[in-house]
Amino acid sequence: MRRDGDNIVTIDGPSGVGKSTVARRVAELLGFSCLDTGAMYRAVALKASEAEVDPRDSASLSRVLSQTTVEFSPEGHVFLDGRDVSKLIRTEKISSLSSELAELAEVREFLVGIQRKIGEGENIVAEGRDMGTYVFPGAKYKFYLDATVAERAERRFLQNKRGDIPLSDVEDELRRRDRRDTLRAENPLRPAPDAVVIDTTQMSAEDVIAAIFFRTKDISLRGDSK
Repeated sequence: MRRDGDNIVTIDGPSGVGKSTVARRVAELLGFSCLDTGAMYRAVALKASEAEVDPRDSASLSRVLSQTTVEFSPEGHVFLDGRDVSKLIRTEKISSLSSELAELAEVREFLVGIQRKIGEGENIVAEGRDMGTYVFPGAKYKFYLDATVAERAERRFLQNKRGDIPLSDVEDELRRRDRRDTLRAENPLRPAPDAVVIDTTQMSAEDVIAAIFFRTKDISLRGDSK
């Protein structure tokens, strides 16, 4: 019989470390769904931006959240209130706002409730910043990816393929994100005590995927015995 947490793999780490790419591929190899929690925070940020809600206005923000749904399609598309926003949430403006909103207890409580509900009913690879420490502390397989700021900035710079934002600005933004994520009062970014920490600075995405799959492949062999 499957024990609680056997159906969940968590992958945490700072911005730009490649969590999404790794999580999607590991999920495919295991036959699991991929839970991109960063996309969920971005979707809420887009909703707040379009509604012109001041993040410091707790009452207005709570009202907006009560009228918000965030869902994923089997293909990984993100739907905000039934609308596909997969591309709209991938801007620097929304990325920055999502990090700001992630510090707020009401936003985290709203999304963590959705995330845990998904985890109850599906086999998932959950990637984010507090999956192993807070959202799914009982997960059997936990990983924390890290890399130097310089390496993460270069990856993000090449990924965005935009020449109008200097590499130095990308690095500065990542440093600001790191400070917000590690110093926030609500569930700060840190490795879970029982997580496998992988320094990806000198590793390709394929190497990281292989390292995680090697440690988790047994769950795909057992099948779903829920």
